[in-house]
Amino acid sequence: MNYFTWNADPILLKLGPLQLYWYGLLFVGSFVVGSWILKWIYLRENRDPEILESLFVYIIIGAAVGARLAHCFFYEPTYYLANPLKILAVWEGGLASHGGVMGVLLATWLFSKKHNESFMWLLSRLTIPAALSGAAIRIGNFMNSEIVGKPTDVPWAIIFERIDNLPRHPSQLYEAIAYFTIFIFLLLVYKMIKPAFATKVLPALWFLTIFTVRFFLEYVKTKQASYNVDQVLTTGQWLSVPFMLLGLVWLVWAFLSEKK
Repeated sequence: MNYFTWNADPILLKLGPLQLYWYGLLFVGSFVVGSWILKWIYLRENRDPEILESLFVYIIIGAAVGARLAHCFFYEPTYYLANPLKILAVWEGGLASHGGVMGVLLATWLFSKKHNESFMWLLSRLTIPAALSGAAIRIGNFMNSEIVGKPTDVPWAIIFERIDNLPRHPSQLYEAIAYFTIFIFLLLVYKMIKPAFATKVLPALWFLTIFTVRFFLEYVKTKQASYNVDQVLTTGQWLSVPFMLLGLVWLVWAFLSEKK
């Protein structure tokens, strides 16, 4: 069978010593689009969107720092504890989405405290662009030929030439499609229900859907942490379980409190 071969250059543009990577463009670009979505939400609910520029800074720093630290200490702790200065070498790659989520949660809480915003209201609305950002980041991983799937013979398998000549699951595209679907789903839910209930239920739906997808797609990914090769669950799955449980408990609470 002839499989599709992928060998894209991760660098989109070179200007002398400066290099623009697809991943960076998609990462930052998704946050820009997300800020436009949030502006629409602010205007829709008669809130002042002027503070969104400041929120954008908080979120992107929280996501980047959290994702980097999680990768270093959850996926390659031995290496980075022995070489702590390498934690700063973000240009060498290495970001973990679970850490990015924790970083965004902290950044959102700090922002809400400083600007007297409701943390729950803001968090619930952030779930919509967050799902879109997740999809964009996975496309960035695809452009980098990283986080590849396991070898397979399915007709849609892809050969990542930068890795080897084996046909593999395009796990990055699976995840990107799933996250984009969740983005559409959350947006429709937000438009269909009352704002007060949206504040309660959107975070629950986000945690439950995003991390359930992440948990099951780990079965077709190559393992990212060398120390869990013989474990039943991967590091990504272990980190997803608490978020899945959080989403489930939160969803039950949201509907019970709304019923009362």
